[in-house]
Amino acid sequence: MKSLIVTVAGTATRFNRDTDEDTLKCLYHIGSPQNSLLYQILDKARDVDQYVIVGGFLFEKLQRFINENLGEFASALKLVYNPEYRTLGSGYSLQLGIEAVAPAADEVIFVEGDLFFNAADFHRIKECAKNILTVNREPITAQKAVVVYETAEGRLQYLYDTAHKLLEIGEPFRAIYNSGQIWKFTDVAALRRKMQALTPEQIAGTNLEIIQSYFGSLDRSEIEVLPLETWFNCNTVEDYKKVHSILAK
Repeated sequence: MKSLIVTVAGTATRFNRDTDEDTLKCLYHIGSPQNSLLYQILDKARDVDQYVIVGGFLFEKLQRFINENLGEFASALKLVYNPEYRTLGSGYSLQLGIEAVAPAADEVIFVEGDLFFNAADFHRIKECAKNILTVNREPITAQKAVVVYETAEGRLQYLYDTAHKLLEIGEPFRAIYNSGQIWKFTDVAALRRKMQALTPEQIAGTNLEIIQSYFGSLDRSEIEVLPLETWFNCNTVEDYKKVHSILAK
């Protein structure tokens, strides 16, 4: 059984600087609601068995959008509310998503809800037998990038600055990538154990705490680093407009 987790709980501060009223990045669209990021993510994941969406900010708007526009996915969709979306980091949303995954799931794909990618890339993620971390081809900058690098020992390590100012790697490394912010976990039981072993302080941080705990325990041979050919992280309305220009073709 394959489950998909999509987290959309954040307050979208940068995105809403350019909107007339507060909105969720994943719901924003020009033209049809099918042009929203949330619809696009679910549309590319039609053959998974369960969709878990974790919301928080503007939760009633999210509920209404799902009821009005995502009916075709309703039978497999589980919506989860994160009451701590203002006080805790993205790690808590991921924890709630993992807890909501069906007990029968033997594979989990996690997608951050402000992404756009193509169907072919998602198919490659779904069909690969290994654990997957994705990377993109954008320049690596502290302002935007989630960095993953490979140490001299072959360990994969994540790095992110929540202040979007500076990044520092204090050790030699073999390779460095800009994270594609989509992950596949092929051992759901191990994922749950790793999550449960984290401290409350770690869970209150970013989702990278859970991700690092899982991937950091794996042998490099168990992990596929998969480059995404088409990738947009929609932190701003201008980012979304680039996505819309692709959808409008």
